[in-house]
Amino acid sequence: MNNKISIISRLLLFATSIMLATSIFVALWRIELSAPQYPEGLVMKIFTNKLGGQVDIINGLNHYIGMKTLHADNFIEFTLLPYIIGFFVLLILIAAIVGRKKLLYISFWAFVLFGIVAMVDFWRWEYNYGHNLDPSAAIIVPGMSYQPPLIGFKQLLNFGAYSVPDIGGWLFVASGLLLLLSVFIETKILAKFFKKKVVKSIATMLLCSITFISCSNTEAQPIKLNKDKCDFCEMTISNGRLAVEIITQKGRAYKFDDLNCCKGYKREHNKTIITAYFINDYAQSNILIDATKAFYITSENIKSPMGGNTAAFKTKEAAMGFANKNNAVVKAWEEINQ
Repeated sequence: MNNKISIISRLLLFATSIMLATSIFVALWRIELSAPQYPEGLVMKIFTNKLGGQVDIINGLNHYIGMKTLHADNFIEFTLLPYIIGFFVLLILIAAIVGRKKLLYISFWAFVLFGIVAMVDFWRWEYNYGHNLDPSAAIIVPGMSYQPPLIGFKQLLNFGAYSVPDIGGWLFVASGLLLLLSVFIETKILAKFFKKKVVKSIATMLLCSITFISCSNTEAQPIKLNKDKCDFCEMTISNGRLAVEIITQKGRAYKFDDLNCCKGYKREHNKTIITAYFINDYAQSNILIDATKAFYITSENIKSPMGGNTAAFKTKEAAMGFANKNNAVVKAWEEINQ
């Protein structure tokens, strides 16, 4: 009886150990709070050994409703977790080197058990902080608890609470899937439905795809004319040649009916980190282009909703043609974005 695992399973195990090792140094989970007074939201990130993000602000808000303040020193998990993950990194790495099926199965079931225990412990932590409230708190709502969702969304008073995996969490999910795939390959479960070559091809594609996992979003979102509202003046965006869109560090898109509104929003939210700017190409109908690479014309002949009177063009030739007809000057993004 052959107790050795295949080459593809070994490669999957090596990839799993690398991903788990990476998860030690990045955020595992994130809890995000959004409310009208915090349009960009507040984020708490949970690492293997610390809390990150805007913990101090969240602690200040939680004080009013009687929740305990959050400090990494209060959680033994932050002491144990790096060592536990390190143990799995070594265990899976040894399984890949030794290449024994028994060690693979032990690694898989131990990892599954750890995942279940970790999520139960996380739920218990959320429950304690959301229910054990100070009876002398400034804000008391009878029967109200403030336990964030284990995963997903939950409304807590005027705050929307989101609880989702961060980069490290997705690496954990991917690690579990790779371990499961290795078990399927070695137990021949998949072979009952697919040819061996197909199984290996699927495993290889999954392995390659996981390496390109990305949690950031810098892609423009289409502006729905006559439906989307300007995030500054709240007027409905109706002109498909002057609208502007920004993407923040958290991947959120904010839309404006012209450049003046975009600048006004930036002034009021000067701590918001913007990772991408988009603007309508004046020569086309509701086509967003990279605002930092566009060419700009400011003219009284351009009637924008909020008086910006500035149009963007994708090419310098188009901008020059419009400028010559309107006795205007072509400007770059650096001159416009002031």
